[in-house]
Amino acid sequence: MKNLVKTVAIIALTAGTMTFANAQKIAHISLDSLITTMPESKTAQEVAQKYLKDLENQVATMDTELQTKYADYMKNKETYSALVASTKETELQDLNKRIEDFKGQAQQDYQRKYGELSKPIYDKAKKAIDIVAKENSYKYVLDTSTGMVLYTEPSDDILPLVKKKLDTMPAAEIPGAPSNTPKPATKPAGASKPAGK
Repeated sequence: MKNLVKTVAIIALTAGTMTFANAQKIAHISLDSLITTMPESKTAQEVAQKYLKDLENQVATMDTELQTKYADYMKNKETYSALVASTKETELQDLNKRIEDFKGQAQQDYQRKYGELSKPIYDKAKKAIDIVAKENSYKYVLDTSTGMVLYTEPSDDILPLVKKKLDTMPAAEIPGAPSNTPKPATKPAGASKPAGK
């Protein structure tokens, strides 16, 4: 009798586990692909490129100053006293160090700015994914663009559904971008009327 009870309990537990596992709907999406198709990404890239160009212009100005001072030093170094020559050499070394420091800081600053510009886009995409997952009863959505998925059963790609959802959402606010960010697509007039009415 005990063996029969154990067998029935094991069968019930196994059936329940399999039913639970089968009930878990899994979907996948390439978040990178989704974000690159969003109109806000182009706006963010334009703002980021302008920011980078400003940093590059500052580096070019500093490089020009260094080259001008170095050329002047080389042209006149024979006429300088030892003290003046030493002072000029120190100035050139200091300016070169400032340029190198600025380049390092500019790279970090650009990365920070790019992250700041990307955040509202990522947040909007994530919100659309959450809405689509809930509307379609998905328990898990895997991001295939990260390469972190080691194994998965066949799942539904919800990229088209999320792109459609994005069309109904307001544009993400991009810091420093003009206020004419892309508007979500609108339905043509009369598109919501039922046929035959």
